[in-house]
Amino acid sequence: MPNIGNESTVAATDVWLTPPWLLRQLGEFDLDPCSPVDRPWDTAKKHYTIEDDGLAQEWQGRVWCNPPYGPPMGKWLKRLSEHPEGGLALIFARTETKVFFDYVWDRADALLFIKGRIKFHLPSGVEGGTAGSPSVLIAYGKQEVETLEKCGIAGKLVRLT
Repeated sequence: MPNIGNESTVAATDVWLTPPWLLRQLGEFDLDPCSPVDRPWDTAKKHYTIEDDGLAQEWQGRVWCNPPYGPPMGKWLKRLSEHPEGGLALIFARTETKVFFDYVWDRADALLFIKGRIKFHLPSGVEGGTAGSPSVLIAYGKQEVETLEKCGIAGKLVRLT
């Protein structure tokens, strides 16, 4: 729930975790390359944190990417869009942004616009407030389109390819 645009987020952290219920719906991931340093639950079998510089590491297997929001987000989505084994990303549904035009519209295979707004979690695991914007899951790879089709997360699936 970062402070982006006109939303005002009052918090002592800019680290917001993906809710565990959402991760359970999507199945097991091999890698989370932008995982928080301290996390109360795993998001994948392997994690890279800011201390590891996940962008500089080798990526293998199915990737989960809840990237840092703001200007660095494009680097993460670019890398995921080029990852041959595919993966899923979770970002705000800001469809008019440069990042969306550069790394989502012409590179992703499908989008799941999540119904309602997600309540992300603090690093302690405590549920935070409702996000300031709606969220979207981005599928890179045909297998991930199938994941979004079957995940049971309420929303609207849009195929892009």
